[in-house]
Amino acid sequence: MEVTVERVIIGIADYAVVRNPAVLVTIGLGSCVGISIRDPEAKFGGLAHILLPSIQESNKKEIPLKFADSAIEILVDSLIEKGCLKRKMESKIAGGASMFSFGKSTMSIGERNVLAVKQKLKEMNIPLLASDTGANYGRTIEFNIATGVMSVKSAFNGIKKI
Repeated sequence: MEVTVERVIIGIADYAVVRNPAVLVTIGLGSCVGISIRDPEAKFGGLAHILLPSIQESNKKEIPLKFADSAIEILVDSLIEKGCLKRKMESKIAGGASMFSFGKSTMSIGERNVLAVKQKLKEMNIPLLASDTGANYGRTIEFNIATGVMSVKSAFNGIKKI
């Protein structure tokens, strides 16, 4: 008997938390970053799709899921509400591409997003197990809660499993 695996699509500035077995999907990550966090023992995991590094730097704070710092806090809080333990959580990230060139003097929004995500995960003591970030191409990710495998798909590089 084959087990049906729930597939949940996460849009831009959105997130989802689900229980095994499930696959979380987000499409079209350019400079955006997809952040997966799971507690393998509690069998819950989540995925957020962020656009910008910090809610602190923004004048428009109405959508906290747009920002790396606030979205990660929301995702972690949601996992804790489901019974996950922060000390057992682990993360993987993908995205943060430099889709447009504005000269060499400024850090791209993709690079800033990746840096902000890594800083927030470190601040919250959530280990980053793997990442596929940067370069100049978009990505779609599928995160399998049961296995912890993140499949990163791109038109130019096929599928990479991290």
